[in-house]
Amino acid sequence: MTRRTLLRRLSTAAALGAVATLALTGCGDSGSDGDTVRIGIKFDQPGLGYQDGDTYTGFDVDVAKYVAKELGYDEDQIEWVEAPSANRENMLANDQVDMIFATYSITDTRKKTVDFAGPYFVAGQDLLVKADNTSITGPDDLNGKNLCSVKGSTSAQKIKDSYAQGTNLVEQSGYADCLGALEAGTVDAVTTDDIILAGLASTDANKGKFKVVGNTFTEEKYGVGLPKGSDKCQKINEAITKMEDDGTWKKDLDEATKGANFHYNEKLNPPKPDSSCA
Repeated sequence: MTRRTLLRRLSTAAALGAVATLALTGCGDSGSDGDTVRIGIKFDQPGLGYQDGDTYTGFDVDVAKYVAKELGYDEDQIEWVEAPSANRENMLANDQVDMIFATYSITDTRKKTVDFAGPYFVAGQDLLVKADNTSITGPDDLNGKNLCSVKGSTSAQKIKDSYAQGTNLVEQSGYADCLGALEAGTVDAVTTDDIILAGLASTDANKGKFKVVGNTFTEEKYGVGLPKGSDKCQKINEAITKMEDDGTWKKDLDEATKGANFHYNEKLNPPKPDSSCA
C-alpha cells in the first residue's frame, strides 16, 4: 500500500466517524440536549408563584416543573420569567416565554389571542380586608368603597360590572402594592382569587393584619397559557391528567397552601383538562 493510499483511507475513516458522531448527537429527546424552556410565573404570590432569591416556590411552580419534566426538561433547564398579569398575552405573542403558569384564568376574550392547556385548578374570586373590618362581607358591600387589584386582572372590573357599580377601582402593578394600600387605609379591600389572597394573608409579615372574607362568587379556571397555534397543548393536558391521577397534584397543593387556612373546592378540583386545546 502506498503512502498516498494510506492517507486517503485514514481521511475517509475520520470523516465517517465525524458523521456518526453528529448522527448520535441529534438523536436526543427534546429538552435533553441542553435546550431550555422559558416558563412565565408570578414572583409575588406566596403559595402559587413566589421568588425568594434564586428559589421559586408555589403550586403554579410545582405544576410547571411536573409538566416540564413530562415534556423532557429537567429542572435545571427551566428559565423562570416573571409574568405580570398585564403582560401575559404580549409575552406569549412576542416569544418572550414558551408557556405561562401564572394564575392565568381561561376566558373567551383571552382565547382570541392565546391558546390554553388545562385547566389545572379552579379557584373562586374573593375579598381581602383588614382583620377588624366587619362592614364588608361580600361584593355587594363595595359601593362607594375603594377596591384594589392588579393591572391586567379581570377581578375588580367583574365586581364593578356585576355587583357594585359604585365601586372605585384602584389598580396597582403587584399584589404587594395592593396590600400596602390596604394596610395604609387608602383602599378598603383587595380582590383576586381566594387561593392568592390566602397565600398573601398567611405570610409572616401579614399574619393577623388581614382576613379573607370567605365568600367566593366566581369560578376561575387556571390554564397554561401558550402561543396561538402551539403544538404542546395536548401533551401538557396529558401531563396534568397524570399529575392528578398519581396523587402529586393533591400533595403539592396541600404543601403549597399549608398554614394559609385554605380549603379548595373539592366539587371543582382537581379539574379534568379540556378536550379542546383552542
